[in-house]
Amino acid sequence: MSQTILIIDDDKAVQRSIALALKQSGYSSAMASSGEEALKLLQKTRFDAVIQDMNFSRGTSGEEGLHLLDRIQTDVPGLPVVLITAWGSVELAVEGMKRGAADFLLKPWSNEELLRRLQTVMELKKHGFSQVHTVNDDGQHTSTTLSRKRLDDEYDFTGIIGDDTKLLAVLSVIGRVAATEAPVLITGESGSGKELIAEAIVRNSRRRDTTFVRVNMGGIPPTLFESELFGHVKGAFTGAVSDRKGRFELAHGGTIFLDEIGDLDASSQVKLLRVLQERTFEPVGSGHTKTTNVRIISATNRNLQQMIERGTFREDLLYRLNLISVHLPPLRERSGDIRLLAEHFLQNASRQYVRENLDIAPEAYRWLQSRPFTGNIRELKHCIERTVLLSQGNVLTVQDFQTALAIESPEHRTGMLPAIGTMTLDEIEKAMIVKALDTFPGNISRVAEALGLTRQALYRRLEKYDLHSFMTEK
Repeated sequence: MSQTILIIDDDKAVQRSIALALKQSGYSSAMASSGEEALKLLQKTRFDAVIQDMNFSRGTSGEEGLHLLDRIQTDVPGLPVVLITAWGSVELAVEGMKRGAADFLLKPWSNEELLRRLQTVMELKKHGFSQVHTVNDDGQHTSTTLSRKRLDDEYDFTGIIGDDTKLLAVLSVIGRVAATEAPVLITGESGSGKELIAEAIVRNSRRRDTTFVRVNMGGIPPTLFESELFGHVKGAFTGAVSDRKGRFELAHGGTIFLDEIGDLDASSQVKLLRVLQERTFEPVGSGHTKTTNVRIISATNRNLQQMIERGTFREDLLYRLNLISVHLPPLRERSGDIRLLAEHFLQNASRQYVRENLDIAPEAYRWLQSRPFTGNIRELKHCIERTVLLSQGNVLTVQDFQTALAIESPEHRTGMLPAIGTMTLDEIEKAMIVKALDTFPGNISRVAEALGLTRQALYRRLEKYDLHSFMTEK
């Protein structure tokens, strides 16, 4: 049985155009030229989704469209509504999203883009999402019967450790949303595991065997934004000695992960919004327009809503990024997972530093669980590694952890050094590099500057000490 879509638009030509595109894709459709006509049809017929213009012949303010949207939400709760509006009325589309619309499309649009967005919102409905959906910190979307085993039987969450109810709430949502093409925004503090969540979405999606491109948006200067994201042609600017593909072209057919999206400046936000809206871009120096087919996953440790209120982040960009928004709780709110994580990191560090038969004393586990870990999982990982590196016995004690942390303190760094014979110069150098990587995560330039090294010299030491993983973890 084909799915039926209600088209609401006062322009007969637009109605026919959309209806034809839907028919060619296997959908049935019905058409209404006014809100009154649409509401009557909704009373008599079951529809799977609505495509609604925001402006009708009686006015262009959009108020009539918003009123109709409200009526649809009341009369047919959960029915996905895709809004259509003009570029100049993007605020209207954003207001519609706030009131429960599933997505919006700006004029002029391509039928391909219309069908893609329609398919996405209908897939979300199938998986239990009727509109913009947020997993809150309280884990309210987790049922009492949900277990880690049950989730692992259904999805692939390799590399994600923990069975706290707040984490399970997140895993439950991303498992379901992974099967769709919906853009996902992952929020959470630095070091809480956002990149692992992004990887899990990809592994459980239809794009699991395609390209996955990671982009640290905070590490791209505004002057290089277009070149990095969209590529350039030879001779486009000084230093452009050859054609270079941008991240969107490299990710074509796959998924692009835009990390630290809140670090984008105003100009870069506009450029990114354009490619997300139109699914096209031009390499720098080229007059040739290219099409991109990518799934968007983004992440930030910033409060984007506060940034919108301050005027430093675009609201329309936020609604284009977070059709599904997932908040990852900090480690201090899932302290029950600290032991599982510590055991995992201990095993890895034991292999890395060739220290067999290591264990953590029971009182040390309790001490770890009492720590705030403001740096979250990354801080815990580095804490375990530093303690393994510096300890002497096979059982790591509270004193061992406190000693390792003391070496990190400014007081110790300026007035104390490890006792002679306890650490080699290589071990001290490695510990300092780890500290710098922990202090400036993902920012190679700041790390090199803090250590008094060139980038090339730092890269050589990362290779020497096998520390590349520290640059990519989130």
